[in-house]
Amino acid sequence: MPVCRTMRNVLLIAGLCLPLIAVGLTTASASATPAPLTIAYITDLTGPGASENASSPAGFEARIDLQNAEGGVNGHKLVPLIIDDETNPSIIATAVQTAISKNVIGIVSQSPLFSLAAKYPQAAGIPVTGTYDDGPEWGEQPYTNMFASDNGSVDPKYPVNTLIGSFLKQHGGTILGSYGYGISPSSARAAIGVGDAFTHAGGKVGVLDTTVTFGSVDFTSAALAAKQANINALSPAMDNDSNYALATALEQEGVKLKAVLFATGYEPGVIKSSVWATLQGDYFLSFFRPFSLPNAGTAQMASALQKYAHFSKSQFPSFGQYEAWAGADLMIKGIQLAGKNPTHAAIIKDLRSVTSYTANGLLPKPLDFATDFGHDPAKECSWVMKAVTNGFVPISSQPTCGTDIPGTDTANAS
Repeated sequence: MPVCRTMRNVLLIAGLCLPLIAVGLTTASASATPAPLTIAYITDLTGPGASENASSPAGFEARIDLQNAEGGVNGHKLVPLIIDDETNPSIIATAVQTAISKNVIGIVSQSPLFSLAAKYPQAAGIPVTGTYDDGPEWGEQPYTNMFASDNGSVDPKYPVNTLIGSFLKQHGGTILGSYGYGISPSSARAAIGVGDAFTHAGGKVGVLDTTVTFGSVDFTSAALAAKQANINALSPAMDNDSNYALATALEQEGVKLKAVLFATGYEPGVIKSSVWATLQGDYFLSFFRPFSLPNAGTAQMASALQKYAHFSKSQFPSFGQYEAWAGADLMIKGIQLAGKNPTHAAIIKDLRSVTSYTANGLLPKPLDFATDFGHDPAKECSWVMKAVTNGFVPISSQPTCGTDIPGTDTANAS
């Protein structure tokens, strides 16, 4: 799949030199034709995060193309600006500041490093939508300009949720291996949370490693340690390349796993890949409704991806493409609510009044942006897909859900 169709309107912070787009205004002009509005999308086109996100702009652009085909928003054409953060902590601030300098109406983030630069759009009063999995700022003061289009908000304490731990225990796991990136607060805390949830479900943690280098694919030593600890359950909180390299290393070391659940990886590119045989029988979360369980939301997204991103009729989105679509969709909703002359402040105010957002049915449950800031949803739900010979099949038409365990806090765990 191409990185992002024709890669039009792309700005790379370093390296390639590509044309810049015309700048959109944050308010409509007095002319008969409303001014175009630029929405920035910040993600990892290059660097370690590219394995997860390089193709994600297809979802972002398809959602914008669909809206423009319907007349834009109150006559305003939407202009995409795609920015590469290179998965580099030294580049993310430049990426965000570049977006701000282009007078964007809003920013959509699909970056694991966005928390390192979130202070800039907050200070500028610019709305941000996108994925919450980079850090706690999506639910922390003063970042009320941020709206997680996949989860609504987060509890900065990162309480333990029962979903993954209970699932692994119910599917035969007794000793867990849990892994996360040291540079990513959400990854490390997710790894800790899975371990605590598994213990709560009656299992034992054999290995908890929250010091993995971002994007690492060398797990030779980790596999040996896992074998010595007799782990038979696995749920790593890392990107696909790391997750699959870990699974391969465990298999090569002879580690026998009874229950494996990946938070990401449900996407077409892995089917029949070199690691596909290793993943047979493993489970994958899908935070968005799978195309194999069609509804109005999947039909809308599938049609747009086929028309604007040249997907085949049998092709379904990657995790990053789902996230990019939802981030764009929520930003568009905010612009629509803000009226004919949208401003940053109006978009933030109006999005904070949205009480039932589902991305047209792609999400497993409605999000309430009016009351959820600083809190996890009452239930966290996801569809669960199983890897079989010819692809993925859902274990149920209904999502699997978990709840937070009262009083738990992984943000301050050592």
